[in-house]
Amino acid sequence: MLPIYLDHNATSPLLPEVADALDRAHRAGYANPASQHAAGRKARQVLEDARDRVGEILGADVGSHRPDRVIFTSGGTEANNLALLGLGRSAERGARNSERGEDNQAAHLLISAVEHPSLRGPAAELVRSGFEVETIGVDRNGRIDAAVLAAQLRPATKLVSLQLANSETGVVQPVAEAAAVCHARNVLMHTDAAQAVGRIDVNFAQLGVDAMSAAAHKFHGPLGIGLLIVRRDVPLAPTLFGGFQQSGLRPGTESVPLVLGLLTALDIWHRERTERAARLAALRDEFEARLRAGAEELIVHGATVERLPQTSNVAFVGVNRQTLLMALDQAGVACSTGSACASGSSEPSPTLLAMDCPTAELESSLRFSLGATTTAAEVAEAAERILRVYRELRRHEERRKLPSSGR
Repeated sequence: MLPIYLDHNATSPLLPEVADALDRAHRAGYANPASQHAAGRKARQVLEDARDRVGEILGADVGSHRPDRVIFTSGGTEANNLALLGLGRSAERGARNSERGEDNQAAHLLISAVEHPSLRGPAAELVRSGFEVETIGVDRNGRIDAAVLAAQLRPATKLVSLQLANSETGVVQPVAEAAAVCHARNVLMHTDAAQAVGRIDVNFAQLGVDAMSAAAHKFHGPLGIGLLIVRRDVPLAPTLFGGFQQSGLRPGTESVPLVLGLLTALDIWHRERTERAARLAALRDEFEARLRAGAEELIVHGATVERLPQTSNVAFVGVNRQTLLMALDQAGVACSTGSACASGSSEPSPTLLAMDCPTAELESSLRFSLGATTTAAEVAEAAERILRVYRELRRHEERRKLPSSGR
């Protein structure tokens, strides 16, 4: 039985062209881009050309006298840490040094109730350093209301962080609207776009945010590299120390091969973006239609609002999600119970909890996520296997609940 991989939101496999680009870059033997000799200068030029191209694709201003900053990191988690800790601490220091001050109020951070663990973690660290962190609630579909966000802003609010799209449900947030609300009150705005970049059109300038995170392995690029785009005039405090690379904001020798791998994957997506998004949305809709045709009681979270084209979160009410996950793994279908960074936990999904899902849905929901390599045949076969396993588990659960014969 051939395995079917439906967990692209956790990580997506390298495209062959990306693997080739990595191989060529490693074989080229690039020197340290910080070295002053000819080999180092050549590596630096390749690196900076790639940085500009990445920024251009993602809608950053990289051509002006004072460009936006494209900072390469080890991945999305580091990018989110740098964004929250770097922006938050810089803003707090600025207020502390300002003549008007804030009457000694604790600096205030707002994040949505459905953020990824890599965002909630640094938010908790800011709490330990004196920040007050508050969450913005979501509706039954997992979306925030910009008017609610506006009502929660305070004079002491320094930063708002709102994901562009949810890793579990694929629901897209009104980030541009939220950024406009924040800027009207002189509040910085960050978005975690790790699940959105390489799946839908993402334009840094059009979103109007001050910082944006992404991770290469979510769009068929290499593991071990991500990025943070920061608006030109926004102060950012480093979280790592010991080098001058990337203006001291993220010290450490940059990996030219990894940067070129990221750029190759991003370039391929940019070239194919319209066709790829349409194809994935059609496959997702076909997948959900096949599941519902075989089991009308299934519930698709966020199905009535804008979602990423490749993500489907389904509640198989009456079956335990962990039991179903393991049974599907045995049936050759790879999926997940939620964010890969929290998938080792048996606790209910924080995203579905924030959406006020009933307990029966919380305990039975799985995420399926497609990618550029997913085929129509795989979707059809996966739906058949999933329905077969689901029915078997339902029958087993119903037999288990039958009263004993009294013998």
